[in-house]
Order: sequence, then structure tokens, then C-alpha cells
Amino acid sequence: MQFGLIGKSLSHSFSKKYFEEKFIKENLNSFSFTNFELNSISDFENVVEQNPLLKGLSVTVPYKEQIIPFINELSSEAKEIGAVNCIDFSKGKSIGYNTDVFGFKTSIKPFLEPKHNRALIFGTGGSSKAIAYALKQIGVDYFFVTSSQNKKTENTFFYSELSEIILSQFLLLINCTPVGMFPDVNKSPDIPFDFVTEDHLAYDLIYNPSETIFLKNCKEKGAIPINGYSMLQLQAEKAWEIWNYKT
Repeated sequence: MQFGLIGKSLSHSFSKKYFEEKFIKENLNSFSFTNFELNSISDFENVVEQNPLLKGLSVTVPYKEQIIPFINELSSEAKEIGAVNCIDFSKGKSIGYNTDVFGFKTSIKPFLEPKHNRALIFGTGGSSKAIAYALKQIGVDYFFVTSSQNKKTENTFFYSELSEIILSQFLLLINCTPVGMFPDVNKSPDIPFDFVTEDHLAYDLIYNPSETIFLKNCKEKGAIPINGYSMLQLQAEKAWEIWNYKT
């Protein structure tokens, strides 16, 4: 049985290693996991045609939104979010799910305090949509932060607008961009770190490197830093559950 990951560039990903170790541990000798680097989302159809034993795929940047037109069905959650990070192939059709919500929500809950009731979400892509959905479920208000003029809405700030007043009102900071991810580890979202305090909780969906510049800078200001590795594990296990129990 075959599983895999699709994305643009997968040198940063631990998914293949994670699942291969899982297969060894559970004596699943006939199972395999393959990384499929796609130059374009249109190459997805070739992957499916050339790999008839595919049971499940994970989806990473930048295809979590672009993949939707290529899938036969969406779970109600994935449809509402507008992003997919897990595909199950059952009964001759593909079904899209979003396990990022479960992974993020489960991993952050132990760290949340009543003061973390408002969040800034850096980025407006597929991952940020899942995070926003999760925050709404647990009762945390949020604003997106973007540098793109066409992504500006009433609940969006530009990076250039971030001030001491804004950061003092939003004590949960969440990086949903790939900025700072391996191999470009010396980069960070352009936020005013001088206004980060010990009251802040800083969460980075990136897990490679384990400490991004974003987390390092926030930690230096006293904030609690959390990387995305726990979220990766949790969402992967939820995907595994879908692949194995969905008939």
C-alpha cells in the first residue's frame, strides 16, 4: 500500500521519515511513503495515474488550496475552511480532509491562558485558513497579517501597521507563512519584535528548523515559543486514522 506527500519543494519535510519509521515500528512491510515534488498542481493527475496503489496523500505548501478542483469530494470541515492537507482514495474516488485543525488545536490548548484571547495570524494561505477555523472553534478572536494589497479585508492588518498598541492587544502570535523554513532559515516575518513581551505566546507552524528566527526573537523578549512539530505529529496521526478507517 502506498502513501505520500505532494508539495512544491519538500526538502524541509519530515513526513516521509515520520511515516517510514512508523511502518517499521508497526511491521507494515508492504507499506511505502513517497515524496512527490510537483512543479504545478496540474501534475497531481499524473501522480494518481502513475501510482495506482495510492491510498492516501498529505498536501503541503503551496497546494492546500490549489488541490481542491482536482478532488472528487471534500469533508464538511475542509469545504468550510477552503483548504485540504489530506487526501484519501476510497472506492475509486478522492476525498479531501483538513487535519491541520485537529493538530493545531490539540497542540496549543495546553499553553493557552485567558489572556490569549486574540491572535495575529501571519499569512493568508491554506494553513492560515485552517488555523483561523481552529481558533474560532476554541473561542479566540483573530486578525490576519499580510503584505498583499489584494488580501486586505476588515479583519486584516498590513505588516507595516503593526504597532505597540496592536501587539499589546493580541497576545497570541502565529506564523502560518513558510518564511524562516529550511533552507532559508535566516528569515522571519517582518514584525516589530521590540513590542513582544513575556505575556505573548508565539507559535510557528514551521518545525524545520526547530527554532526559527521568529521563535528565537520572541523568546528573547520573554514570550513562550512553540514550534510546529507537535502539530505535525498530531495531524499526521489523524491522517493515518482517516486512511485506515475510512472505507
